[in-house]
Amino acid sequence: MDVVSYSSAAAPLSLVLSSSMRNPNRTLNFTNPSFQFQPSKKNSYRFRLVLVSCVKPQKLGLYSANVKKVLNWKGKLKQHFPFGLVRFVVGVVLVMSVSIAVSRTPSSALTEENLLFLEAWRTIDRAYVDKKFNGQSWFRYREDALRKEPMKNREETYTAIRKMLATLNDPFTRFLEPEKFKSLRSGTQGALTGVGLSIGYPIGFDGSPAGLVVISSTPGAPAYRSGIMSGDVILAINGTSTETMGIYDAAERLQGPEGSSVELTILSGPETKQMALKRERVSLNPVTSRLCEVAAVGKDTSRIGYIKLTTFNQNASRAVKEAIETLRSNNVNAFVLDLRDNSGGLFPEGIEIAKIWLDKGVIVYICDSQGVRDIYEADGNNAIATSEPLAVLVNKGTASASEILAGALKDNKRAVVFGEPTYGKGKIQSVFELSDGSGMAVTVARYETPAHTDIDKVGVIPDHPLPTSFPKKEDDFCSCLKDSASACYLNKVKLFSSLGQINYGLAPIILPCIYG
Repeated sequence: MDVVSYSSAAAPLSLVLSSSMRNPNRTLNFTNPSFQFQPSKKNSYRFRLVLVSCVKPQKLGLYSANVKKVLNWKGKLKQHFPFGLVRFVVGVVLVMSVSIAVSRTPSSALTEENLLFLEAWRTIDRAYVDKKFNGQSWFRYREDALRKEPMKNREETYTAIRKMLATLNDPFTRFLEPEKFKSLRSGTQGALTGVGLSIGYPIGFDGSPAGLVVISSTPGAPAYRSGIMSGDVILAINGTSTETMGIYDAAERLQGPEGSSVELTILSGPETKQMALKRERVSLNPVTSRLCEVAAVGKDTSRIGYIKLTTFNQNASRAVKEAIETLRSNNVNAFVLDLRDNSGGLFPEGIEIAKIWLDKGVIVYICDSQGVRDIYEADGNNAIATSEPLAVLVNKGTASASEILAGALKDNKRAVVFGEPTYGKGKIQSVFELSDGSGMAVTVARYETPAHTDIDKVGVIPDHPLPTSFPKKEDDFCSCLKDSASACYLNKVKLFSSLGQINYGLAPIILPCIYG
């Protein structure tokens, strides 16, 4: 899942917002309404009404009508009574009118649970990409929820927040309880204790999730050693079906104390497997690299630097730079960037890695319902590898930030893209932490590639396919460039030259993925 940033939502709603927010039961919350009399030099009385709060807008018409009646009455009184006495009587009538209104509608204060709900509501109000909020009045929803939803404890408040987000009909926008929020953050910070799987939602033929799909397996981790591969489906975790299980719930179940076991039911092709995996400390090292020496014309040798980027965690851009510098010290004259089964991660890291390869050009357009609202561009300041030929490898497991990077390099004619259409996740989320340690992943924008291509549900279309048997293991990559008799053989000249695009159908839809 692409994450724009981690941010902490502001303090509970302030009084700048309407009084109805502070007063969900549509009551008038007057504090010590009173009137004061101050004798004037002319022995008349000056009336002052002190109100500490504000009247709900829908009541203003009623009060306005009452005031008009009182003022009309005041005009008649003037004809028969002293002016000072008239002012006193009018003041008393006004106070009585307000007091009656107050007594009819008892006051009610917001609770701590209400304030947490409002904090979540305001986060969506400010950040969500669709300002029509799926065709509903977002302010009215707030009012109705505060009046009708039980929020007597934290669980009930969490339920109310989930129900609120469900009305957006956006599977990318999710509520995360404190532990699940912590799990999401750990997946972008370099290490976790689990089995080493990146997971997402597959879409069945009837449009409903059929389980949880394996986007990728971390090399060397327990799941990888057990043979779980990209495209396999997790049917159950510890006997609990995943058919309706959320990815954050699944990630929490996959993770656990180091050395403990988790039982998985895996569908791999037509075969269903039962396996028990022992959890380990999994290091999410995002980059591995290899130097391939390939014979060229005459006695010359081509030296190709292979870089496999598996995730966009907070170490990704630094690790890519280090790999490039190491390979360049060995006099490489071309690079291959492998993004296969890279399910995304931190959006800023994707931007920084694009800047490594580009000296100029648009990287991505960020759009909302009104059109383009932001443009990320390369200015050359962070570029370190802009001249050597570059090939990019993608597949259906290439998602989110990986697609932004592949699209930027392709549209700027910086790289030739090989493989199959990517997953097609064209939405960007930002993660917001709420005051109690819970959080929300919120869809804040969609994006377009530099050529203004919307890849959502379509993916980045490669320039060329890869041989069917082309290996995913970096150790086997070089052999496919050296051995012309191999089924995976890919000619070096073809690897770095563009021959136009081929036509593919639509790629599967992938929703946010997370590690477990």
